[in-house]
Amino acid sequence: MASQTVIETGQTPPPTAATVGELRAEGHRQRDVRDEIRHNLLAALRDGTDPWEGIVGFESTVVPQLERALIAGHDIVLLGERGQGKTRLLRTLVNLLDEWTPVIAGSELDEHPYEPILPETIRRASELGDDLPIEWRHRSERYSEKLATPDTSVADLVGDIDPMKVAAGRSLGDPETIHFGLIPRAHRGLIVINELPDLAERIQVSMLNVMEERDIQVRGYNLRLPLDVLVMASANPEDYTNRGRIITPLKDRFGAEIRTHYPLELDDEIDVIEQEADLVASVPTFLVGILARFTRYLREHPSIDQRSGVSARFSIAGAETVAAAALHRATVVGEDIAVARPIDLESVVEVLRGKVEFESGEEGRELEILDYLLRKATADAVRADLGGLDLRPLVDRLESGDAVLTGDRVPAADVIAALGDDPATTAVLDALAEKLSADDAERASALEFALEGLFLARRIGKEPDERGRTVYRVETQDDDS
Repeated sequence: MASQTVIETGQTPPPTAATVGELRAEGHRQRDVRDEIRHNLLAALRDGTDPWEGIVGFESTVVPQLERALIAGHDIVLLGERGQGKTRLLRTLVNLLDEWTPVIAGSELDEHPYEPILPETIRRASELGDDLPIEWRHRSERYSEKLATPDTSVADLVGDIDPMKVAAGRSLGDPETIHFGLIPRAHRGLIVINELPDLAERIQVSMLNVMEERDIQVRGYNLRLPLDVLVMASANPEDYTNRGRIITPLKDRFGAEIRTHYPLELDDEIDVIEQEADLVASVPTFLVGILARFTRYLREHPSIDQRSGVSARFSIAGAETVAAAALHRATVVGEDIAVARPIDLESVVEVLRGKVEFESGEEGRELEILDYLLRKATADAVRADLGGLDLRPLVDRLESGDAVLTGDRVPAADVIAALGDDPATTAVLDALAEKLSADDAERASALEFALEGLFLARRIGKEPDERGRTVYRVETQDDDS
């Protein structure tokens, strides 16, 4: 009988057939992995549904190329710098498999009940006929992933002789003595190898037969196993060349090479941050916009090593760091609601500078460059969100009143109280109304955003006081950018 299957949230129950005979009676039709993916992808396209849930910024570039490659049934390699979403994209392919598929119960390679391929299961199928027991595999169990490392062995990917089986009495010439690696175990499913060029050349050679003839060779034994597996990989373009660490015959085995990229549009960059960041406090959209612009400037700056790239994980980690700083402040000062403010952006440079690789010759200037680009990103965000708004009343408010204090230990209520409730502050809050809630924490963040914009435009001054707080006031301030 079929083994009990645990149903996850959102899954439909598996079919009830428990033997090959029952499966045939239900009219089940066998399809290989490529045909399965092709059929389900075309069905999604006809229905107008999006099979690429959570993928942002690839809609008109990468996704059409990927869809054509899948329809063609090609093995695929994605080429792109770090943090471009290559692995995330490959993991979504599992959603194109049938939700449930039958396998021979107890099969080491999840063989289809209609097509056993191992000697032991062939014997069982011959002996039991229609009474051969089957199990059902959910599509989530048909995806395998391996991060290529220099110490990866042929045994890891393809297989090796199992000494325990030899000790049990089988001869070395018996194919049943083989312990299968990840690729054969992905039979009737998907196998992804991340950072493919990091595999040693002899390990790359071991994949040639698997990808072309669909058989495997282990210690001189040639096993003609009709493997049904879609092989996918990711790589950095610089390594995936004849001058890099990839052998030409393996490159030739992949039917499609698809280039990925960082988000082309600012809105896509913001969407990625908001989708992926796990935030412990509220981060207003205008602050997320600063982080998105900051990341894009890093990708363009000549002092940054663009061959390595600036990962989307940088901006995601930046948003999480800013949120953590807000929660830290709210806890220390006793605020009920934790909301990030521009003052929290300073922690991004301090905490995340190690995630950016600089060109040689820039030693000692790292913080200077990061600070400059963050100020530039902030100024651009202020122009985008408050452009056209007359901020002169806010400058006049500072000229006629006390300085405004902010900092990682200054409550939002103090920032609000320093500026008062007058037309100067109301204009700023109205301009950002769609991005704010009514609580003081978000209103303080918006006002601090405007003050930082005025400082960067050299219309007010900014300096630390003796207690480490930041003071905004009207005075002459030299631009140190």
